[in-house]
Amino acid sequence: MLLCLPALAMGAWTWRAYAAERAKSFPGGVARISLGRAEQPPHVRIGDDRVLVTREGEEWIALIGVGLAVKPGAKIRVQAEHADGRRERFEIEVLPKKYLTQHLTVPPGQVDLSDQDLARYKRERAHLDGVLRTFSEAPPASLSLVAPVEGPRSSSFGLERYFNGKLRNRHNGMDIAAPAGAPVVAAARGKVIDTGDYFFSGNMIILDHGQGMLSLYAHLQSIEVQTGDAVDAGRQIGKVGATGRATGPHLHFSVYLNFVAVDPALLLAA
Repeated sequence: MLLCLPALAMGAWTWRAYAAERAKSFPGGVARISLGRAEQPPHVRIGDDRVLVTREGEEWIALIGVGLAVKPGAKIRVQAEHADGRRERFEIEVLPKKYLTQHLTVPPGQVDLSDQDLARYKRERAHLDGVLRTFSEAPPASLSLVAPVEGPRSSSFGLERYFNGKLRNRHNGMDIAAPAGAPVVAAARGKVIDTGDYFFSGNMIILDHGQGMLSLYAHLQSIEVQTGDAVDAGRQIGKVGATGRATGPHLHFSVYLNFVAVDPALLLAA
């Protein structure tokens, strides 16, 4: 939750009392901060990192992605700078959330990597770290995402994943089971900022929806867009496959806010 603190002067900054939706301030969640009415949107940051700000009715709100690696009880400090010169600070207390555990069996070479595969992975990771830090000024056309493919979830966000008995990072997306070749569509209007064939993710697409809101589509059989393309929500961008580290055809779907993965289910339309 956001701590309700008394207002006090701290140089040019003031604390503002505010209560957040408790249910969303957990690792992998999305905290919401009301920033009040104004003609121009405030600039909101966590440290040096920008945060998504959008209009809701007559006021501005900030949406804060809480990283999966953030420990319950930790505090996320958020700064807002208004166009009129006012500055505010907010503090989000991270709440606990229990995620499930999953055990998967994959070819040994996809867990204990050879020197060649490890070098490839490190090159790809460095590139993706840069792509996932994309922040464009225009806000998203919508915060409500459409399902990128029809099908049941075969593996949910936040799972503690064990590959061949070895613990790896938590699952930072949603897996949706679908037959090979099923159409995959853009979850929202955006711009293609990366495509490629990656060691773990296989054929993959990343879309920029604005202000640090990104979506990622992995294990594709085919990619039907190019970097730089503008796409509307619901446009087909690829087909379901089983490329990369996958045990069968499915779509791995991730959503990012302020450079951390959040649970896509929190933004998917009912």
